[in-house]
Amino acid sequence: MSRVFLASILSCLLTALVGTPAAYAGLKFQAGQTDAGIHYIFVSGDFANQDDLSAFEALARSNSAIAVTFQSPGGNIQKAMDLGRLIRRLGLSTAQFRAVECASACSLAFLGGTVRYAEPGSIGVHKSSFSGDVSVNTEDAVSGIQQVTADIITYMIEMGVDPALLQLSLQYDSDDIRYLSRSEMAKYRVTTLDNDAGQPSIANQAPTSPPPFSQPPSQPPVASLPTTPEHASLEIPQAHSGRIRHPKGAAPLKALADGRSATLVNVRNGSPVIILGNVARWYRVQANGQVGYMHDTWVYVDQYESGPFEQRHIQVKSFDNLAEASGYVRSAPIPLSAYLATNGWFAVTLEDTFDQVMAKGLVTELKARRAIPDDAYMTWGNTYVRKVCCAK
Repeated sequence: MSRVFLASILSCLLTALVGTPAAYAGLKFQAGQTDAGIHYIFVSGDFANQDDLSAFEALARSNSAIAVTFQSPGGNIQKAMDLGRLIRRLGLSTAQFRAVECASACSLAFLGGTVRYAEPGSIGVHKSSFSGDVSVNTEDAVSGIQQVTADIITYMIEMGVDPALLQLSLQYDSDDIRYLSRSEMAKYRVTTLDNDAGQPSIANQAPTSPPPFSQPPSQPPVASLPTTPEHASLEIPQAHSGRIRHPKGAAPLKALADGRSATLVNVRNGSPVIILGNVARWYRVQANGQVGYMHDTWVYVDQYESGPFEQRHIQVKSFDNLAEASGYVRSAPIPLSAYLATNGWFAVTLEDTFDQVMAKGLVTELKARRAIPDDAYMTWGNTYVRKVCCAK
């Protein structure tokens, strides 16, 4: 996408903003067209529960719009996510510029774009809050915050955004705004394209005629999913050391490689173990000055690449071959990864990892939305050796 095109959109937006107040009681939708003939929708005002998004859809279809941009200080979170999902369903892209504001709930609507471009400092985030005229007791407030948090995480995953963005947002009170830098937008996958030199971007492409804004640039072959051992080793490295990581907070050190054998001692989570060998799915370990056996699901192995020690995975499927696992990841509507497991199978998980509270709520929420199978579950991922396939 050429700089001329971006400048043209920006010029149109600035023209549209002349005489426009900073906020509205609800959203307004305005169709626009650049000098290059690119149709877009300009969304302005506060997101409100009563906003009728059918008006947006009708305008986008009648105008043959391919992009959306915003001037909004935020508002109702659910309505912003509703608009984001509608933007995604219609196959529209989003673009945001520093000359106008997209902050708070508006940032969620921006994430709906199939392709997303934003200038540094144009997207603002902070923690959500209850409306000042709503009286909420403590118990209901806690419940409401947990539900909103689960809703936002689910939405971010649907849109291919790193949910860690929410953790950044929570560091800023509702009367403050954190405007994201270019590197932060790339880190959290807020944008899908950037304008760094040498990188594919809608800002530095200059084709003879502007291509549709919703078409991403071609990707180099190395960005494709690995499907053979030459891209991702399927060998399982020798386990030499690790730490206890058990759902009950401690793991039993068994006298034999058998769950029914006597327990020598219970070893607390985080305690180091030396792995002396293995018998099938059991490690022979030295822990707390004693030698015994532990099942491989109880030990976080230092030589494996299974993710951060304190984080949980959400496993949605498993396959006995890499081809099927890769195919499932490719076709999924949400970002997934596939891990080689110690049993030689391949575990398909959500691309990101989460703390226990967040993971538990997310499993419930995603199942309710039928975004993951009913038999999906939260797991430590101790048997995951390394990631061999990940989301596009």
